[in-house]
Amino acid sequence: MKYPAVQPFSDILPRLSEFDAIIDVRSPSEFAEDHLPGAINLPVLDDEQRVRVGTLYKQTSAFEAKKLGAALVAKNIARHIEDGLLGHPQHWKPLVYCWRGGNRSGAMAHILARIGWPVTQLEGGYKDYRRHVNAELATLPERFDFINVLCGPTGSGKSRLLQVLDTQGAQVIDLEQLAAHRGSVLGGLPEEDQPSQKAFESALWQQLRTFDPQLPVFIESESKKVGRLRVPDALMDKMRAADCTDVLLATDQRVQLLMQDYAHFVGDPARLNVQLALLTQLHGKEKIAHWQQLATSGRMAELVEELLVQHYDPVYRQSIARNFSRYAQATPLVLPDISEHAFEQAARALCAIVGGNRTASAA
Repeated sequence: MKYPAVQPFSDILPRLSEFDAIIDVRSPSEFAEDHLPGAINLPVLDDEQRVRVGTLYKQTSAFEAKKLGAALVAKNIARHIEDGLLGHPQHWKPLVYCWRGGNRSGAMAHILARIGWPVTQLEGGYKDYRRHVNAELATLPERFDFINVLCGPTGSGKSRLLQVLDTQGAQVIDLEQLAAHRGSVLGGLPEEDQPSQKAFESALWQQLRTFDPQLPVFIESESKKVGRLRVPDALMDKMRAADCTDVLLATDQRVQLLMQDYAHFVGDPARLNVQLALLTQLHGKEKIAHWQQLATSGRMAELVEELLVQHYDPVYRQSIARNFSRYAQATPLVLPDISEHAFEQAARALCAIVGGNRTASAA
């Protein structure tokens, strides 16, 4: 084969795991928004350099911009080779891409091929990959005949149960984990920002494409948006028509669980009060002031229980039956407490229940 080989993503996908490296040569900001799974960023133009070249192109001429761009690209590629690529053997096989599969990836792929490495350039670049992800997310959910949705009010342990199911080898889609958000006004995670919509969809696509359509898939009941991120329509439609499991946990245990999961708010009442203020339109200034006072005075368990009973539970009851058509037939799953043992037992019981239901429906 002649190198660099230039191929579309549809041809590359079946052997994506065979590449020794997937190199995204776009700028750091482009890479941060989204990239191919497992890619590393070796930009041939950084963000500032892209602006310089683009400005020169618009304000002076394409020729002057190309001269500057070529000089910068050559320097950057040389630095990447010297800093990280010199140690690779001749059979090292990289995949290189940029935004549209044009000049940036072409320059890197050409030089790597001239060195002697069997390099492949993604024809159409990231845009071709992105078109593929969009098309797949519209069809992949339909391949799974048996999806089980974990329902239950806030704090009932659905996310923890998903994590345990995952460790036990079940096929799990944890939308809150992928979205870096717990799905409520208090759901933002202190240690990380939410990914971009494109990155969220890439992570979801990567997970779905590895699943066996013949095995059950477990997912938590979610609204159309997790934080600021939108769940793809095809997956949302599949979830809302799926069988449900109703996860049940006593209120005092739910309070304990939320105190653990939201420890960042327990230790920072001022931050919690900022978020509580967002509920003013629903509950009025007097109620919010009362809740903020509970937070400020350290009465967190009391506050959490009031939030559950007066805010989260009514919202949940209003939405769950309306949005999940099979919720009325949901199988109850009772958690006695929030110990690791309880979740492990519940996960095994759920797999047995779902496996039995699946066998019965197939028959």
